[in-house]
Amino acid sequence: MINNVQLKNFGPLAEIDWQNLGPINLVIGNNGCGKSFLLKALYSAVRTLEDYKRGDNPEQISDILIRKLFWTFQSEKVGDLVNKQNDNVLSVNLNFGNNRFGYSFGRDTVRAITSVDNTVPPLKSNSIFLPAKEVLSIHQIILSSRMRDLLFGFDDTYFDLAKALTITESDGFINNMIEKGIVISEGEKKPKGFGSDDFKKSRQLLENLVGGKIEYDKTARRWFFNKGRQRFSIGVTAEGIKKIAILDTLLSNGQLDQGSIIFIDEPESNLHPKAISDFLDIIALLAQQGIQFFIASHSYFVVKKLFLIAQQQKLSIPVLSYENEDWIQSDLLHDFPDNPIIDESTRLFKEEVNLPT
Repeated sequence: MINNVQLKNFGPLAEIDWQNLGPINLVIGNNGCGKSFLLKALYSAVRTLEDYKRGDNPEQISDILIRKLFWTFQSEKVGDLVNKQNDNVLSVNLNFGNNRFGYSFGRDTVRAITSVDNTVPPLKSNSIFLPAKEVLSIHQIILSSRMRDLLFGFDDTYFDLAKALTITESDGFINNMIEKGIVISEGEKKPKGFGSDDFKKSRQLLENLVGGKIEYDKTARRWFFNKGRQRFSIGVTAEGIKKIAILDTLLSNGQLDQGSIIFIDEPESNLHPKAISDFLDIIALLAQQGIQFFIASHSYFVVKKLFLIAQQQKLSIPVLSYENEDWIQSDLLHDFPDNPIIDESTRLFKEEVNLPT
């Protein structure tokens, strides 16, 4: 789990020092402030560590990193990521307990990052980024444009997600268990993590929330939504259903486990308020099983629901809030953050109360 994050001069992020992170972490702010950018910066670092020394991969960590940054942010050169209004050097530091992963580079960097410092042991889990836009209806287009044509357009958050969804449930589970050395005997009960009762419960809640499951037909090369005995084309399936069903699929095929980190951009997108509330309850349940979440949102409803979860479960939910051109830290366990999102919701409520009757 990531415990602390420091970024400096990373694109629109002039300086961030986010301490004491928890199982669920929230980034809030107005459009264009850099919420998604921050999540992608963290995702690039985590996936670099997951690919490093995995299996027979001979790549150096610096080579994996520059490739991940290039395809995630899709700049002409990675040096373009350096904030133009501040110093000439970009730096990133992540702490995983007592271990650290950090790197830095300047504006002229093109093909090599020479300053990389890592003491984090190889990570065996797989992390994923769930974008605000759905991917199932364009799944094959994403894979084709990246695997065959190597074109900009769909960055690595989309590409990695598309690849993860192609793993079948049986193969994904077997590969995951073999790779991690996890053996679950028949009748054995795990208290926590992949295979535990609560983990299975969270999956069942996800399936109940959408009322069915998505399934990839290899022959037709298309996704379908199965609801009872009915089968629907993914193109006519609601956006919100597809988003939640994707998470269920990644849990069922073994792609995600208790060591994974899940980055979710705008969980409120295309979901009605009751579904948002249920979805965040499931996220809280998965967080109890060891999965860490980083959520970016500009929804008052998301902030309020997570605040209630923090109070009910006595759970620390660190918040990084963009206010007055600065990033402010708080914790939903202790208070409700001041933020333009909150202020506007309060203003509308007061305006409604003052309407003439």
